[in-house]
Amino acid sequence: FHLNNIAKIRPILSLHDAETLIHAFVSSRLDYCNVLLSGLPNCAIRSLQLVQNAAARILTKTRKYDHITPALSELLTPCTPARPLHSLDAALLVIPSINKKLLGFRAFAYRAPYLWNTLPLHVKEANSVEIFKSRLKTHLYSLFYSLP
Repeated sequence: FHLNNIAKIRPILSLHDAETLIHAFVSSRLDYCNVLLSGLPNCAIRSLQLVQNAAARILTKTRKYDHITPALSELLTPCTPARPLHSLDAALLVIPSINKKLLGFRAFAYRAPYLWNTLPLHVKEANSVEIFKSRLKTHLYSLFYSLP
């Protein structure tokens, strides 16, 4: 609903104004629910990815049948922290205790360190993002296909 209305007025909006509207009405609602989506299958997340892609198309004025990947890479910027991270030299992260056993394990504050700690050491000690991605992909493929 909000995306259709933003798309109608997009030609008269500046990029900054359109970005603000999309963040306010679309991205905030997707982010609000993302904790509940941890561990769900891709078929359940696909509809939300389509909403995010539609928002990116409206923002970048990309046509419906053009590839979305260049538009997404134009919008996404890598995160560079302003200060060194506390976990920079640590191989393991502290997993916080959770109060609710039913849904607390899906919280990002719990799930992220848990998943990081399950990775093998050679994956975590990669020297660059590219090497990390390659080792992580190999590790996940070996888990999925039960390779040694």
